[in-house]
Amino acid sequence: MYRSGIHRITFLLMIGLALFVIAHTAQADVAGAFSKGQKHFAIYGGSGRAFNDDYFVIGIGGSYYFANGFNAGLAVETWTGGNPDITKLTPSIQYVFYQPKAVKPYIGAFYRRTYIEDLEDLESTGLRAGVYIASGGNLFIGIGGVYESYLNCQETIYTSCDDTYPEISFTFAF
Repeated sequence: MYRSGIHRITFLLMIGLALFVIAHTAQADVAGAFSKGQKHFAIYGGSGRAFNDDYFVIGIGGSYYFANGFNAGLAVETWTGGNPDITKLTPSIQYVFYQPKAVKPYIGAFYRRTYIEDLEDLESTGLRAGVYIASGGNLFIGIGGVYESYLNCQETIYTSCDDTYPEISFTFAF
C-alpha cells in the first residue's frame, strides 16, 4: 500500500506540473535561460555505493523547454569501479521557478531504468527539488535532493527499495 501510494504521488505530480505549465504558458514574463525553446546540457559526477561496493558515478543529460520554466529531459549515467557494472537511463520532467533573480527553485519527477550486470533491470520513479544558482553567462549550478522508489525491488536482494540522496549538477543553457 505504501509503495503504490508513492508512485501515485509521482504520477499526480507529473500531471500537476503539466497542468501548471499549460495554465502559465501565456505569461509574458521573460524566462531567460529557462524560456520556451531553450536547450540545456548537464554533466554530473560523484560517488555512490551499491552491492557493498564503492563506485565512481558520471553522467550526462539534456533537456528541452517546451514552455517557460517547464522541460522534458533525458539523462544517462554509469557507475564504474565497483562490481557489478551499473547504467541508468532517466527520462524526466521539471519545472523551474524562473521568476526569482539569482536563485531559481525547481521541482520535478522522473522514471528510471537501471541496468545491472548479471541481475534483472530495476525500474523506479522519483521526485526531485532544489535550486539553480546563476554562475555567470549561461552556466547554472544545481543543488537539490532526490527521493527515489524502486517498482520491482526485492529487499532480499537489495538493502532498501527507497532512497533519498543529494544532487549537484552543472547546467549549460544554449
